[in-house]
Amino acid sequence: MKRKYMMAGVVIFVFMMLMLTAYWRVTTLLLPAGTGAYDGGTEYPKKEIEIPLKSSATRVAALLEEEGIIKNALVFRLYARYLGLDQDLQAGRYKLSATMSMEEILDELRRGLVYKETVRFTIPEGFTTEQIAARLAANGLVDEENFLKACEEYHNDEFEFLTAIPPDVYFRLEGYLFPDTYEVHEGVAAEEIITLMLHRFSAVCDKAYVISAGDLGFSLHQILTIASLVEREGQVEDEMPLISAVFHNRLKNDSMSLLQSCATVQYALGETKPYLTNADLEVDSLYNTYNHPDLPPGPIGSPGKKALEAAIKPATVDYLFFVSREDGSGAHYFSTTLQEHNRYKAIAQRNRN
Repeated sequence: MKRKYMMAGVVIFVFMMLMLTAYWRVTTLLLPAGTGAYDGGTEYPKKEIEIPLKSSATRVAALLEEEGIIKNALVFRLYARYLGLDQDLQAGRYKLSATMSMEEILDELRRGLVYKETVRFTIPEGFTTEQIAARLAANGLVDEENFLKACEEYHNDEFEFLTAIPPDVYFRLEGYLFPDTYEVHEGVAAEEIITLMLHRFSAVCDKAYVISAGDLGFSLHQILTIASLVEREGQVEDEMPLISAVFHNRLKNDSMSLLQSCATVQYALGETKPYLTNADLEVDSLYNTYNHPDLPPGPIGSPGKKALEAAIKPATVDYLFFVSREDGSGAHYFSTTLQEHNRYKAIAQRNRN
């Protein structure tokens, strides 16, 4: 009898050891194939894996094992079945890594998160909507005219500030497409690019920014317009708060409400000239701040973060005039009186010659 109990104990012990070994083995096989995956300092980069159309879970698992993405095809297939995903794996080209868990791999295959080539593009500060459209077209992302049309027709309730844009602007989203570096998938729709750029704008011009604009007595659209003037007039970053101060001071001064910004005339003309003629300064446009007082109907380009900050934080100075030094530095002479301004204009003329 004693011998019988001893044999039963041995059998139970062996059975438990086999079970523990099987559990350990399965648990190990469920781990990412790249577990402990830095031997010799070598990383496991993502690999492009092509899942053919109508591939069964068995074929997908075998392919992933062949590529070293998973440790064991059978365990992967059984795990997919256990999660109820073995019939949901989608074909396509994926980028997968041996360091990804089975859950992550199955999630990507279930959702069809196929790999797409990306395109990186940069929109410089001060670019107009037309220049943005041309830059995107040059990168092969959009048709120029279609992008401009999409800007005019764009609607998204998420961005409340779009409802305050007046109807007499040249381009509806002028100034709101934030200048920055972006990365998008090939084949992306124009509306998606617009949404991406508006999200970036909204992140910079957040609620605190809108409150600051209101404290100065301006709407977001108006302060954005000021920022666009600062961006186009200011080439030296440190001067932006000074240029902003000139515009703010003029707007508060009834006798100096003509902003007389050459940048607005260039925008009205639709071209950038080295120097403006007297005839240019008479161009018939609400954007011509030599003939029309106060702010133009809207921004004249997309201001960057520094110009936006300068618009709500003008320097504490009493300047009413500025003129380019014309010495190649991009800097300006600032003055309080017309007499001073005319003297600096004469100096600038000599610098030019």
